[in-house]
Amino acid sequence: MAERDEPLLARVRALERAIGDIGTTLDAATTCRELAAFLARHLDGVSAAVDLFAEGGGPPRRAAAAGPQVGAGPQGDAGPQVGADPPAGAGRSAPGAPSTVGGPEPRHDAGLASPAPPGTLSVPLAVGDEEPLGAVTVTRSAGRPFSEGEAAVLRHAVRLAARHLRHARRLAATEETALHLQRALVAEPGRPHPNLEVAGGYLPAGHRTLVGGDWFETVRLHFGRSLLVVGDVMGHGLAAAVDMNAYRTALREVAATDLPPHRVLRHLDSVVAEDDARRPATCLLVRVDPARGTATFASAGHLPPVVFAEDGSAEPVDLPVGPPLGTGVGGYEPTTRALTPAETLLVFTDGLVERRGEDIDVSLARLAALRLPAASGPREVVDEVLRRLDAHAAEDDVAVLAARVRARPTS
Repeated sequence: MAERDEPLLARVRALERAIGDIGTTLDAATTCRELAAFLARHLDGVSAAVDLFAEGGGPPRRAAAAGPQVGAGPQGDAGPQVGADPPAGAGRSAPGAPSTVGGPEPRHDAGLASPAPPGTLSVPLAVGDEEPLGAVTVTRSAGRPFSEGEAAVLRHAVRLAARHLRHARRLAATEETALHLQRALVAEPGRPHPNLEVAGGYLPAGHRTLVGGDWFETVRLHFGRSLLVVGDVMGHGLAAAVDMNAYRTALREVAATDLPPHRVLRHLDSVVAEDDARRPATCLLVRVDPARGTATFASAGHLPPVVFAEDGSAEPVDLPVGPPLGTGVGGYEPTTRALTPAETLLVFTDGLVERRGEDIDVSLARLAALRLPAASGPREVVDEVLRRLDAHAAEDDVAVLAARVRARPTS
């Protein structure tokens, strides 16, 4: 009785391992490799190939292959073979039972007898009546047919992988939508006066942290002046992004009163402090007056900006720093300095400079030590600073905004 039950127990054990071995991440390529490796390990003497159909049509592509016929790698996994021709049976067949098809012509290696034609088993990569995502083919060169139990293990593993692949695709689509929404919020600043040239940049922290609390903005004021804003809501994710949008909306309303920057911060701080659910935020305001050639700064717990001179050297702006917004303490003070058409102002969030385990003064000194190409404008400053400080690998969101006063015509 025990001997008759052993094949069934072996099948159950294989199915249990499939749950732990396939779909360990939300990455489609990894799931395909895990599926191919699992089949090569648990179906005796087989090579497995996973082919995915291109979204929107087109020929299938080889996503993963494993087993003795594709070269031995770690745990028998040969890794992905993108762009290879799919094996026989990888066409768009309807979901259902595995189909056995003829394999490739036998090889005639020198000194060896020609092996028997291999048996091949192919199943659609799908769950139930869903549209197949691709096809999975297992080949056994020894000529031994596949048992009913092996076919059941194959079907189970393929359905499991197909379910994970669908989840991965849905997640990827959701993340893409979220990223587009975030970029719509921060990728382009508002519309300053034509006498001010601006450029901005935003980088999320990592490929899965798609929304956050970093933002920048420009607001038109009276008499040709513009207000530059950069802020950072504490925390990450959707909740921080929601608060960021609330701060941004409130600031636009307050800035429309044309108050000095330090009074804008004071008013915004008192408004936010009344809402206990709102997260604190740092914020830096700069009111640029091209007619007078001045810039007036006010900071709510934010890092100081940097001004790049015509020769490309950087100079941090020394200004008093008040408490973050939302504390209700107030205490913001203005600082005014000259800003000529030959200079480019850069405001930024802490993700641009901060590095784990490093003192913030060291981080700011790295930025101040940069020497950019002479006469760099806002776009060049943004691109060069992001590149030289390796902001694409930052552990926090990065938002930067650069501005330069347009020179008046001399005629």
